[in-house]
Amino acid sequence: MAKMGEGDKRWIVEDRPDGTNVHNWHWAETDCLEWSRKFLSNLLAEKPILSGEGNLYIKIKNVEKLEGEAYVNVRKGKIIPGYELNLVLSYEAKATDSDGGEVVLATEGSVEVPYISDENAGEDPEIRITIKDDGPVGRRLKEAFVAKGKPFVFEKIRAYVTAMAEGGPAKDDLQVKKAPEKKSTSGTVASSNNAGLKEVKKKEEKKKEGFKSITLSEKFSCRARDLYEILLDENRWKGFTQSNAKISKEVGGEFSIFDGSVTGKNLELEEGKLIVQEWRFGSWPDGIISKVRLVFEEPESGITRIKLTHTDIPEEDRYGNASVVENTERGWRDHIFHRIRTVFGFGL
Repeated sequence: MAKMGEGDKRWIVEDRPDGTNVHNWHWAETDCLEWSRKFLSNLLAEKPILSGEGNLYIKIKNVEKLEGEAYVNVRKGKIIPGYELNLVLSYEAKATDSDGGEVVLATEGSVEVPYISDENAGEDPEIRITIKDDGPVGRRLKEAFVAKGKPFVFEKIRAYVTAMAEGGPAKDDLQVKKAPEKKSTSGTVASSNNAGLKEVKKKEEKKKEGFKSITLSEKFSCRARDLYEILLDENRWKGFTQSNAKISKEVGGEFSIFDGSVTGKNLELEEGKLIVQEWRFGSWPDGIISKVRLVFEEPESGITRIKLTHTDIPEEDRYGNASVVENTERGWRDHIFHRIRTVFGFGL
């Protein structure tokens, strides 16, 4: 074992005298939690929702709590945001009489968004709205917040998601650290232009590719037919994912899982042996459809091996988050395969 300070220099990223992380070759991580508090406070605090419409006045007061984690990883200029946040807002509300002169009720309430996550960047998160006064006027004020304030909060959360996808607080650093372009001399203008055109063409081709694949092999203590049936049974999907699901068991039939976050269609079905489907996530850019192929094998009695091949997964979602492939693979492992083992007792 090498002693401290020793080792093969080929595997060591040394500090440069100029402090430059060349091309962000190694990971550069920025903690974004405090920046997230300030960013969301600027968007949400002291913002009016209603200013007398229907004799109702509602204003968001403060960001009372923002807990969890938020960070941005950068490698070779590629931005990979990560965040899991719990947001709590306070608001004040009052109702006046028809003349607008006398205050009928003045009260307060709160808004909680328990889970803002990069995994669900393309979806509006769950939101809980409460009010201290539960009388008729209080209920009217709460309903008004649901109608007007809820879309406003979602709009600002989407702005936060976009800002994180662009680098959050690391965005300015990324711009500063970009190496200046070298000016070409008069004798090399033509060759430089040609090289530039070739580089642009390469980038365009790479952008057109922009897709990845996932292959996984998992074992379960059950018959292949049992596992096949679970993956096509909407009631059991609801059970092990704790989310809504609608699943057709026919070729050409459509499905919707994880509360509609994933939709698709059955392409091939062979009982106990094969499932081939189209899959699309709501957070992906428009028109992108991936393909899922699940092959079931029984290498021995009571043991099933499932081989997953998930192709045509975009590298980025519609918001520019570059963690799509990583999140998709984690979703298969943690939210599908692991939960099936846990809920149905199919662990080895």
